[in-house]
Amino acid sequence: AGFSAQWVEQVIKAHQHASDTVFLDPFVGSGTTMLAAESAGVQGYGIEAHPFVARIAKAKLLYRSNPTSYLALATTIRKNAASLRGNLDSYPLLIRKCFTDESLQRLDRLRQSWETCRDGSRASELAWLTLVSILRTSSHVGTAPWQYVLPNKKKTGVLEPFQAFGLMAQTIASDMRMMQRLISGPPASLIQSDARSCPELPDGFVDLVITSPPYANNYDYADATRLEMSFMGEVKGWGDLQDAVRRYLVRSCSQHLPDGAIQLDQIISAEELASIKAEISDVCARLSEERHRHGGKKTYHLMVACYFFDIAKVWASLRRVCKPGALVCFVIGDSAPYGIYVPVIEWLGQLAVAFGFHSYEFEKTRDRNIKWKNRKHRVPLCEGRLWVKG
Repeated sequence: AGFSAQWVEQVIKAHQHASDTVFLDPFVGSGTTMLAAESAGVQGYGIEAHPFVARIAKAKLLYRSNPTSYLALATTIRKNAASLRGNLDSYPLLIRKCFTDESLQRLDRLRQSWETCRDGSRASELAWLTLVSILRTSSHVGTAPWQYVLPNKKKTGVLEPFQAFGLMAQTIASDMRMMQRLISGPPASLIQSDARSCPELPDGFVDLVITSPPYANNYDYADATRLEMSFMGEVKGWGDLQDAVRRYLVRSCSQHLPDGAIQLDQIISAEELASIKAEISDVCARLSEERHRHGGKKTYHLMVACYFFDIAKVWASLRRVCKPGALVCFVIGDSAPYGIYVPVIEWLGQLAVAFGFHSYEFEKTRDRNIKWKNRKHRVPLCEGRLWVKG
């Protein structure tokens, strides 16, 4: 509810100055805000650094293409798959744990069939999205959209892959037809790139920015798509995610930063963090000491320093590409690794002002961490919208 397409569209319309208003989401994810920008009738730009997620978003934006042609290809893929023989030899252990041999045989046959039809066309990319979209519903273990995979947790309501593929194709085609009736705005542009530099966008270009950047909550955004990437052969295991994904992302989890990965003093003393240096130095020192009281000894002190260093670069990039009177909204939450409070909201606002924005204010939308069961600390946290002006 805090970051729905409907809310984004409402904000765009409320701040739309003219028909040539330019909208940007520098952490566009799977493309929610791009669809909202198109629906609002403004020119939308989205930046996503995660290669696999960027491909998903680009495929979703193909809804303007011919649904009949897409359905015909999906039908051909499903029909041809029925005559193929599945091969499980190339799949890594994670995939073997997440699917029965029978389901995986059928998924592999669909994959082989898609690969024989792949030609880079819009229909082909939508068929790729269809296959990717059914993996979790075809798994008998603990999988849910955009969450970690739990191979030891069983679930009911598993769909047979051929049936799931056909149902998903019908759903996507129906969505395409509906969106084509509802949206008449200009097509959005999605760029696989880095929000810390936005090299593809010119200076003084953007009127409005709405985004939900990575939270400093130790969530590994690379691991969130490991199931899909492993099935499609893009990674063989967890260790491959560093080169395949993490190196492109804002450093928001300790998996980015093993011991010795960076010189902490150099990061904290960087010019980009000058406006919060005293505060972040204290928090990182406390985190460094606290980690030795815990079995995992997670490098939260390195993560916090690098997270704000990376986000500082995002603010510098946004100040360059935004017009003087632009409005920026970050949907964000604070954090407390090991129970040590990190004033994420305040620091982000201070960094924005340090890089040339005029002012900021915070609108709380909900409390977080108030259900203490299974929590490792009891520090009250919140989530909301950081509005940055000028």
